[in-house]
Amino acid sequence: MNAKLAMVIDSAKCIDCKACVAACKQANGVSRGVWRNWIKEAVPPVENGKLGRGHFQPGACMHCDEPSCVIACPTGATFKDKADGSVVIDPKLCIGCGNCIPSCPYGARFRDPVRRIADKCTYCPERRAAGLPPACVDTCPTKARVFGDISDPNSDAAKLLAANQGKVVRVIAKQNDTKPNMYYIASTAPDGWAVKPVNPLSFDALSQVVAPLVKYAVGLSGLGVLAMLGRQLLVGQKPDVGTPHEGPEKDKKEDGHDAR
Repeated sequence: MNAKLAMVIDSAKCIDCKACVAACKQANGVSRGVWRNWIKEAVPPVENGKLGRGHFQPGACMHCDEPSCVIACPTGATFKDKADGSVVIDPKLCIGCGNCIPSCPYGARFRDPVRRIADKCTYCPERRAAGLPPACVDTCPTKARVFGDISDPNSDAAKLLAANQGKVVRVIAKQNDTKPNMYYIASTAPDGWAVKPVNPLSFDALSQVVAPLVKYAVGLSGLGVLAMLGRQLLVGQKPDVGTPHEGPEKDKKEDGHDAR
């Protein structure tokens, strides 16, 4: 059975310290002015003339089971990883068209102002490869975030979901349930903020044509680099053995001019 990575969040524990937001930016080298994750704040209720307790909701890319961003991508740069269920962006295939940005009902995507390609939460693959949790999970002082493979009943994330059966909620766009893999324990607020994905039907048809062409072009580019390297190695310029360069004096004599 393939893995299914997910984030399980007890948003009641979130204190809006934004340590997760800063840790993500630092760990992933996110450009200035853009963020891969966020914390939304619900307006505190007023009861009997007194301000009630507020509620903070951590969020990021939901790594949906049925991601609308995949349909919107014309080159195949955005895809669902079959091995762990995460939604991935291949920077070599992304052309920075921005079609995927309005297609996400959660506003989780943006165009990197430096690299000029799409970017979002990646679940910190480098940290995971080193046996570490994503930066946002690791840095949370109240442990509001729990990350793991929910297809593995022994993972902390799966245990937390099992212990809260019937109490788990997700933020879902009413017009399109993309089946997000960010689960909130008991309740969360604000809710209802997800928007309808903008996915013109032409994107799906266009991707069937454009994606293979882009992959083909990337492949040709790689072959071109290898060909140039091979040419330099095999037939590159070689110094003439036994004919050392004798400097400008020899050059002038060969031109018919006396160096004196």
